Amino acid sequence: MQELSYRQIFHTLGKSVREYKKMSLWTPVLVILEVVIECILPFITAQLIDQLQAGCGMDVIMHYSAILIGMAILSLACGSGAGITCSIAATGFAKNLRHDMFEAIQRFSFSNIDRFSTSSLVTRLTTDANNVQMAYMMIIRVALRAPLMVVFAITMAFVTGGPMAVVYVIVSVLLGAILFGIALKVMPMFRRIFRKYDKLNDSVEENVSGIRVVKSFVREDHEKEKFNAASGSLYHDFVHVERILAFNMPFMSLAIDTIYAFVIYFGSQAIVTTQGQLMNVGQMSALITYGFSMLISLMMFSMIFVMVTMSEESARRICEVLIEQPDLKNPDNPLYTVVDGSVDFDHVSFEYSSKAERMALDDVDLHIKSGEVIGVIGGTGSSKSTLIQLISRLYDTTEGTVKVGGHDVREYDLDTLRNQVAVVLQRNVLFSGTIKENLRWGDENATDEELVEACKLAQADEFIQLMPEKYDTYIEQGGTNVSGGQKQRLCIARALLKKPKILILDDSTSAVDTKTDKRIRAGFRSYIPETTKIIIAQRTSSVQDADRIVVMDNGRIDAVDTPENLLRTNAIYRDIYLTQNKASHDETMSELDNEANVQGKEEIAHE
Repeated sequence: MQELSYRQIFHTLGKSVREYKKMSLWTPVLVILEVVIECILPFITAQLIDQLQAGCGMDVIMHYSAILIGMAILSLACGSGAGITCSIAATGFAKNLRHDMFEAIQRFSFSNIDRFSTSSLVTRLTTDANNVQMAYMMIIRVALRAPLMVVFAITMAFVTGGPMAVVYVIVSVLLGAILFGIALKVMPMFRRIFRKYDKLNDSVEENVSGIRVVKSFVREDHEKEKFNAASGSLYHDFVHVERILAFNMPFMSLAIDTIYAFVIYFGSQAIVTTQGQLMNVGQMSALITYGFSMLISLMMFSMIFVMVTMSEESARRICEVLIEQPDLKNPDNPLYTVVDGSVDFDHVSFEYSSKAERMALDDVDLHIKSGEVIGVIGGTGSSKSTLIQLISRLYDTTEGTVKVGGHDVREYDLDTLRNQVAVVLQRNVLFSGTIKENLRWGDENATDEELVEACKLAQADEFIQLMPEKYDTYIEQGGTNVSGGQKQRLCIARALLKKPKILILDDSTSAVDTKTDKRIRAGFRSYIPETTKIIIAQRTSSVQDADRIVVMDNGRIDAVDTPENLLRTNAIYRDIYLTQNKASHDETMSELDNEANVQGKEEIAHE
């Protein structure tokens, strides 16, 4: 990732403030008023002490008391107002920030998502957003209040105590330099820590999503060790950082003790030796109060400095998501109509990364007519799924072109293209909600009758009717309360509701029996006869009634032909078929030979 400047970070994050600008501006205004009033209070208190020394009456005391109470109430009102506006601004900013990140992620193409791990994106949306929210809250209120209080306190200290206030300037500069040095030391450590946060979340996500596998292989102890290693590494880094940051408080305490000792000693000496001419008790009291306010503000500033330092890396990580540009974009004048479901691969080659050692697809030349049923078969890693991902433009080709309806897929509006290409994956995803709500991802305006019809075609209606709430049954997150086969059939029904020009099944009937699989394919022919159907399968029975079968091998097309011809001529298809249909192979081959002999005799007789 490119290193971002502070200007880029502020500019990028600033866009998420939006409707909370007014609250963000009101906060510093109220803080300034609060600080000014607080700095005036010791000055008035010093005057009251001087009046008491001079033997003033109760009328004078009541006058000063009324002023002090009024200013204290005004200061409280300003402080409370700043707290309210600051909270609204910071939480609103964080809400917009999470919204903007989520929106940016939704626009990402697969290649963009490949550059960020899922756990890293989750961390940026949660932990990093919270860190930036806290930093923003501190910046617009406490981070402004602390330096303002230091400046005003030092100014009033010079007004009150004269040259003696120079010690405040010296201490402030020294403390500032120390804090800055500590920040420079810990910044690189925080970057390393947040990368380890990602790894920790990776471990948690992987374990939770695969908990059934973990338990079935009794690997709980191994997973615990992995998690403890990631957590322990994070712990050691945090301890190291905290040890460095722990120097803040001792330095602050030393500064406070130094100023108190200096002011009390030299202030008392000045009062005694000059009999109040150079400095009186009221001035000394004000000077001590200003010193205390200044150092408390510096202490607060040191805490803010730590928080902002830690949040800087969070801000960079968030900005990386916000400024990431989708690799796939709509053309300037996109097409909004897909004429038919024809698909053409014109000498297509594709690689997932420029660093890849070989092409995932190599010189693929394939032409599919609209309405054809195409099977795709091949061994593991033969790039079957990669082939179909280019049709809906989840990736762009490295070389060559993919055409749908006679036009390059890069000429279409992305939403238009993907609405006409329905894909049902092997790892089907159902979202938390009712069955109806999940099905209407295919067509949000579908009637109940259309839902039932699609489910009957996908062989899902039968098991839905056995559920307590039928189509209103609630699906848990990830579809954990339905079986793998049920999940696949629901996802097929969802895809059918789109009535797409192209339907792609990526091994999406692997969890259903062959009888049900056959019924589903029969339903396709009757319900969407004009739709091009591309069926990726491991079982030859799933593609036996395809018009043609594409045999993939190591990213290349090894053969394209009818199932019968491939059984005679293609070794890869024959090996797969033999493995799965060993018992009936001899009978099938005998039938094919008989057909060939009969056909040959008929040709001879005709001659």
